[in-house]
This record gives sequence, C-alpha cells and structure tokens, in this order.
Amino acid sequence: MAISQVSNTAEDAVSKKLTQEQKVVLSSTTLGFTLDHMDATFLSFALAPMIAELHISGAQGGIIAAMSNWGALLGSVLFGILADRIGRVRVLSYTIMLVTFATVILAFLDNAYTIYGSRFLLGMGTGGEYGVSMALIAESFKANRVGRVSSITAIGGQVGAILAAILATLIMPSFGWRGLFMIGFLPLIVVYIVRRHLKETPAFEQLQADYKSGKKKFSFKFIANTPKRAYTSLVLIIMLTIQTSGYYGLMNWLPTIMRKQLGITSTVTAGYVNLGMIPIIMGMAIGMLTFGTILDKIGPRQAFAIFLVASALMIYAFTFAYNMWTLTILGAVVGFFSNGMYGGFGAVISRLYPSEIRATAANTLMGSGRAIGAFSSVVIGWIMDNYSVGAVMMSLAAMYVVSLLFMLTIPDFKKLGTSSYQH
Repeated sequence: MAISQVSNTAEDAVSKKLTQEQKVVLSSTTLGFTLDHMDATFLSFALAPMIAELHISGAQGGIIAAMSNWGALLGSVLFGILADRIGRVRVLSYTIMLVTFATVILAFLDNAYTIYGSRFLLGMGTGGEYGVSMALIAESFKANRVGRVSSITAIGGQVGAILAAILATLIMPSFGWRGLFMIGFLPLIVVYIVRRHLKETPAFEQLQADYKSGKKKFSFKFIANTPKRAYTSLVLIIMLTIQTSGYYGLMNWLPTIMRKQLGITSTVTAGYVNLGMIPIIMGMAIGMLTFGTILDKIGPRQAFAIFLVASALMIYAFTFAYNMWTLTILGAVVGFFSNGMYGGFGAVISRLYPSEIRATAANTLMGSGRAIGAFSSVVIGWIMDNYSVGAVMMSLAAMYVVSLLFMLTIPDFKKLGTSSYQH
C-alpha cells in the first residue's frame, strides 16, 4: 500500500501539465543520476575483493572510497562556475563523460594510488553534475514542485545503486571486480540524449542577456556576501558534511558491515549480501520522494527535523540487528530517513541563492560537504579495524543530532515557504 501511494505521488508530481521541455529536463537529469550513481556505487560491491586482491588495508580502502568525495569539491566549484557562465546543458554532458572515463579506466589499474586518481576524477564529474541538475530543475518547475521533482531525480541515483547491486551479482562471480567497472560506459547514453534534446532554460538565457547588458554580474562572493547568508552557507556545509558521512559512509561500507553482523566472509557475498542491499536502497528511494513531498507541503525546517531525529534513532537501532531479516528491514528504514533528505538540499539551495550563482552555490556547498564528509569512509574503516560495528553506528547517530541542532539555527528556514525563491 505504501509503495503504491508513493508511486501515485510520483506520477502526480511529474505527469500533470508538463511541457515537453520539462519532460526532457526531468528524464535527462534522472537518467544521468541513475547511470552515474550506478558507476559510483560499483565500488561498494567491489571494495572487499579489491582490498583482498591488492593487499591493501581497511584504512586505504576507506581512502579509495573517500577520494571521489574529495574530487567532488574541485569538480563542484569548477563545473558550477562553468554552468553559470557557459550553460547548464553543455556542462552536464562534460560531467557525465568524465564519470564514464574514470569508471572504465579503473578496470585496468592495479595499485591503490592509481585507483585514488580515478576515483578523484569520478568525484569531479559527479560533484559537478549535482548543481547543474538542480539548477535545471529549479529553472524549469514551479517552486512548490521543486522539492518533489528534485527528489525524483535523486531517486534515479538509488535506481542506479540497485542496478549496481544486480550487475555486481551477475558479473563479479565470473569476471571479477574489474569486469564490473568495464561496463561503466553506459552513462554515454545520457550524453547523447542531453546533446540531442536538452536546451538551455529561459531563465538561463535571460541571465546571459542580463550579463551582457550589465544588469547582473557573476560573483563567487554572493555565496557569503552578507553575514546571514555566510552563516546559512556554513550551516548547510555542516549539514551536508553529516549527510555525506551517513550516505556515502554507509553505502561504501554497508555490505562489509552486514557481513560482520552476519559473521560471514567476503567470499560468499555475491548473491547474499549484494541482493540484500536492494530493499535498503529501495527504502532510500521511497524516503527521498516522501521527503520531497513533505518539504513542499510543510517547509524545510519541519521536514528536516522529522527526518534527522528519525535517522539518529534508526541508525542506533541498526546496532542490534544480527540476522539477514532484521538487517534488511532496519537497513531499509535507516535508508528511508537518513538518505531521504539528499534531494531536499538541492531544492532548498535553489530557493536561498540568486539565479546567477544557483549552480555554483549548489555545487560548492555540496562539494564542500562531500569533501569533508568523505573522511567518514576513512574513519569508518579505521573504526571497523579497531572497534566494532556498534561504535560506527553510534557515531553516525550522534552526528545526525548535531545536524538537527545546527539546522534549527538557520534564520531563513523559519520563513522559507513553499513558493519562496530568489530571482
């Protein structure tokens, strides 16, 4: 019943009175998230055999997982500025091509240091794609639909994670982890669609006209040009850091955590733990759509408060799961709340910052949060080596409480309504 209701909500959010341009924007950004996130999530399933084959430590494995988030900071700023200056559509295709290259080349690497480099490039691409997609959505849909639409696009990432789990199960037993990365060329399909069908939004075209006439000018300082906006940017970075710590930390290490909880070895994961991730990822997707709907209905302050409190409680409860059923059910609930907020950040940022830095702000804030939060993968690897799964989950739960306390201090969250936008 709940899944049916979510499906109906998704249909309502995207099917009523959509223009052809809106359909192309939604399909292009969603498919881009799907295939790029599939490529990025391959590491979750390849990490354990990669560590075993290359004889690297848990901490080094954490660095491999973290490098994409560190690369995202550079890619976010670079591609965000380019998107605000030369066009969202052109830059979107650049980021997807970079992700494709970085994924496929990883299949041919044989040491931790070259793998670091490939993951850094992948992070540049995925980091740049986020803000470009959010800017396209913000400029193509009404304010009271942006939360749902951006969440639907973010759900594409979870579909990509499910595809990664299925492909890992099918490919890795016969072709190993290298064979998995060999199919990373699939996002090139999106490049074709983007270049053939997607056009710049009227809002961006107007922005270019304003640049030429001198009415507006691009300035990176607009992200923090007043004390209130500087504080808002800082708090959003803190929240995104914690979001990244939970999202990528869990996604990169959850198969390993599940193996430890179940007491099984890495050699039996292909059909058991990998497929067990699918309900968890589905929980994330349903959570994203639910959060987007709540965000549009009651505003960001209440929506984030509900999900942050529930995230802390559910992650702590995950510590007590010791069989496949409880791990899967609780994992799905954890994913629903902790990762449901992911798409909402883009919707909120698009309302808080003016059009001339919309992509730059989304990318810079998200990239900063990802770069700092990426250390969670290293820290989780270290905790797993020296302590326990319980210590990992309690640390993550505490961070969501910290995020809640900071979120409540953002001044604009109190008055940000469902139709409030910067222009």
